[in-house]
Amino acid sequence: MNSATGGLVNVRVAAQHFCGNVIRKMIFNRRFFGKGMEDGGPAVEEEEHVDALFTILSQGRLQGLARDIVRKATASGKKYQDPLIDERIKKWNDGTKTEKEDILDILIMLKQTDGTPLVSREEVKVGMAMDNLPCGYPWRPNPNTWVFPSFLIHWELMIATVDNPSNGVEWALAEMLNQHETLKRAMAELDRVVGKERLVQEFDISQLNYIKSCVKEAFCLHPIAPFNVPHVSISDTTVGNYFIPKGSHVLLSRPGLGRNPRIWNESLNTGRRRCAGVTLGSTMTSMLMARLLQGFTWNLPPTVSHIGLKEFPGDLLLAKPLLALAKPRLAENLYSISL
Repeated sequence: MNSATGGLVNVRVAAQHFCGNVIRKMIFNRRFFGKGMEDGGPAVEEEEHVDALFTILSQGRLQGLARDIVRKATASGKKYQDPLIDERIKKWNDGTKTEKEDILDILIMLKQTDGTPLVSREEVKVGMAMDNLPCGYPWRPNPNTWVFPSFLIHWELMIATVDNPSNGVEWALAEMLNQHETLKRAMAELDRVVGKERLVQEFDISQLNYIKSCVKEAFCLHPIAPFNVPHVSISDTTVGNYFIPKGSHVLLSRPGLGRNPRIWNESLNTGRRRCAGVTLGSTMTSMLMARLLQGFTWNLPPTVSHIGLKEFPGDLLLAKPLLALAKPRLAENLYSISL
């Protein structure tokens, strides 16, 4: 990217790799499986890894019978992760590692009351296919349907972390590019709270209320999937004057909850049964949004007058990946800081 004129950025790709970097750093204490690129971008290993994660997610959301596709993607991701897990377990066992530095260390060192490992090597790294689950399981309504593999421990953390933040930021920026005053207001908040002499940090988020509001609005208007995870009622119950018999499989429309105040007027409220990772996901999304807005001036591509906001059928992603013109707006040395 030319520092004077900027360049065209595929925001979806950039956002997905940001999320991949963050969760790899949290789990394995490293952004890259190899050396990465000289400019700090993903190398072949990271591209293959992130592609595997999103392949698994897309096949699950589309309710397809793509068992071979998912297994291939799983193997593609695990070939980078499993050697790191084996190496880390060996270091703990032979005493060359003594301090917990990331999520993997914590999982390995969890102990039962008798001192034996709470989580086995296989539970840390091995996947379990849905066809091993009972037919009544909500995501597998009959023996002939295979929908989504349930990965254990770090796989589930990895997969659950990358899609919502990247999708939310892509949609938020697309909306902002069509409403330039909103974009200017968000950037003005960053300049006021953080300035241009340093990069925005996690401790700044508490003061970036407008940016957080933009992120929440994007989540409400543009969820990544049409429905919440299925729920099954364990007894007869009544919710909002609706009788729900025991054993009912309930699917909640996420666009319906976020866009229709007549149905649900607390669209920004995550509720009592919110996702366990809502704090992490919200923080990642706000940080990504803030970094993109602080670091670059964003504009429409030269030949585009308006960003189309059509959804991709099935998973509600933006139908076409967002391409936007980004021009650096900070001192050059700030872009080379390793985080």
